[in-house]
Amino acid sequence: MSQQPVVLTRRSFLEGLNLSVGGLALGLVPSVTLGEAEAAPRAAAAELKPSVFVHVASDGLVTIVCHRSEMGQGIRSSMPVVIADELGADMARVKVVQADGDAVYGDQNTDGSSSIRNGVYEALRRTGATARTMLVAAAAKRWKVKPSDCEARDHAVFHRGGKRSLAFGELVADAVKLPVPKPESVQLRPRSELRRVGRELPLLDGPSYVNGTAVFGADVRLPGMLIAVVARPPVVGGKVVRFDAAKALAIPGVKQVLELPAPQAPYLFQGWGGVAVLAENTWAAMRGRAALDITWENGPNESYDSAQYRQALLESVRIPGTPARSVGDVDQALAKAARVVEAEYYAPHLSHAPMEPPVALARVEGGTCEVWAPTQHPQAARTEAARVAELPEDKVAVHVTLLGGGFGRKSKADFVAEAVFLAKAAGVPVRVQWTREDDLRHDYYHSASAQRLSAGLDASGKPTAWLHRTSFPAIRSTFSNDVTGPGARDLNQGVLDLPLAIPNVRAEMGQALAKVRIGWLRSVNNIFHAFALGSFMDELAHARGLDPRDNLLEVIGPPRHASLAELGVSALPNYGGSLEEYPVDAGRLRRVIERVTELSGWSERAKNGRTLGLAAHRSFLTYVGVVVSVKKDDAGKARVDEAWVVVDAGLVVNPDRVRSQMEGSVIFGMSLALYGSITMKGGATQQSNFRDFRLVRVAEAPRAIHVDIIQSESPSGGVGEPGVPPVAPAIANALFALTGTRVRDLPIIQSLAV
Repeated sequence: MSQQPVVLTRRSFLEGLNLSVGGLALGLVPSVTLGEAEAAPRAAAAELKPSVFVHVASDGLVTIVCHRSEMGQGIRSSMPVVIADELGADMARVKVVQADGDAVYGDQNTDGSSSIRNGVYEALRRTGATARTMLVAAAAKRWKVKPSDCEARDHAVFHRGGKRSLAFGELVADAVKLPVPKPESVQLRPRSELRRVGRELPLLDGPSYVNGTAVFGADVRLPGMLIAVVARPPVVGGKVVRFDAAKALAIPGVKQVLELPAPQAPYLFQGWGGVAVLAENTWAAMRGRAALDITWENGPNESYDSAQYRQALLESVRIPGTPARSVGDVDQALAKAARVVEAEYYAPHLSHAPMEPPVALARVEGGTCEVWAPTQHPQAARTEAARVAELPEDKVAVHVTLLGGGFGRKSKADFVAEAVFLAKAAGVPVRVQWTREDDLRHDYYHSASAQRLSAGLDASGKPTAWLHRTSFPAIRSTFSNDVTGPGARDLNQGVLDLPLAIPNVRAEMGQALAKVRIGWLRSVNNIFHAFALGSFMDELAHARGLDPRDNLLEVIGPPRHASLAELGVSALPNYGGSLEEYPVDAGRLRRVIERVTELSGWSERAKNGRTLGLAAHRSFLTYVGVVVSVKKDDAGKARVDEAWVVVDAGLVVNPDRVRSQMEGSVIFGMSLALYGSITMKGGATQQSNFRDFRLVRVAEAPRAIHVDIIQSESPSGGVGEPGVPPVAPAIANALFALTGTRVRDLPIIQSLAV
């Protein structure tokens, strides 16, 4: 089982292109009640299947398998278009189906903003090109002409210069007799022939979202299934001492009460343990759970207190830590500095809080296991299901439904493990349904963090030294008991890959023991690193008496590709991308800053009662600049009035989805910045619902969010996450300009009356 988000490499994808499977993956269909005899995929007289990703039937229907999970980001609308364009298919005759969890597809983890980047775009094109090459070869053989004299377009192969054409379906019977070419041997089309890539595309699943036919996790039904809700220990690692099953069974509709196994650290994707109530409906199960009268043993994490932990993290960054980046002699430069600017920043735990709480349906019978779940990581879910069911993985099927949001939460398989355990123990299909309270109180939380930044200035005010200390419990602690704080890989996210035109630079890591399950959340460690870095850049500008934009550009330095020596590291994980293909490009970072300040009218950043704040950040191989406008409303309350986002994500497949991701990132980032905070007392989470874990509401949203996508031929970067990190520091910087009060602790609502 993978312990970190796995980046799909070009090799792993290409290895899957020449594999074929006996049938199509489960499609998402309006009818969601599954009978005992479920319909098999439509049979075809002949079917060209040069890979697991594209099939061409004799009736001309092209089936494209989407192996990544759809959670609103539009991957089912973008990925198939790349294949179809390269194939020359008519999208009106293309069917998109969702892949089950299976290693034949390569990496399926829809995490890390990796669905298109790191060679995947090219690999998708080669998938379509392989099928096209075979269809063209079949037509050329029938016409007794050279393949180079033929072209595939509009769902047919045409003889160049002639009037002959053959529809794809007419060629399938001949094409299946041909050898499947190696993906790396096929010729890709010129970019100019890709008719849809890079243009406005429809959201293919949009109509089903609106008319109610979209199938999410809780929409699937099986005959005889029961609904389970689980009373989980309030403290991670806690155990059940006693409970009263009779009281729960007395509730009408309750059928069974089962105790789940207590997890052992490291927690990985195990369930929390506790007691499950299985009933005919969710309401009965919830009433039964409330009647259990459970006594808990909280265990060693009972002492966890957020306020005390905050202080421990701050103390950790006030002393030297383990170096992760080093250039020059920082200590000497700080000692000789005419002035030292210093600041400390803190960010609390955060919850994912997707609109759809976790849910999974499992059936274990006859030596097999089937799961239906809104999972971001179907292969990890399959592995965990096999472990719990005590079956080989080839006896386990994981069917992926649509996700009502994910943000990294649904890449963990604990809710799948619960469903499989209960289905096996109960002897009937079981759907485990989490409530909003369950979701907030038993999450894989985003790390709390403390950071301390110091900059030495010479007599002219020029920065000569930069020291960045950061401390937070690492995600790896969820997968290993030996983790005592972040590692260099954790600092890859915003600290090690920040180009700085400063001669003496050092980054250090402080110790921090995890007291809860830590997991990746949308943009991961970039959230708190960007907040501290973006805020400190603004503080440094004011200390130097400079325009924040001018200071930021000066500190970043001239356009260049920062070498490992300049960065002060021996290696850079770089989100799985090579530095040759994805360099740390100061020029691209400068360009988004220059563009976003131009669009926002930065020269008049304090006018008509509004002030502007700026931040920029590189993450997931994409560069984003954000400016927000803050002003006071009629009641004197500060609010975000307008936002500008400029993104350089390299080659863009679907501009509309990129735009929507940036707009969503502003709202997501505002929620985290203004309100996001999970606190612990006695080891238990204090928040329970949206009343105390606030999200930005409609009336608080900016009146306008402007998104500008820089046209680029650079390799594709990530999109789903990079828009989030610059939002919080941009808001904090704008609020400082408006109020004169500096925000160094998140959430802002606790630091500043807004």
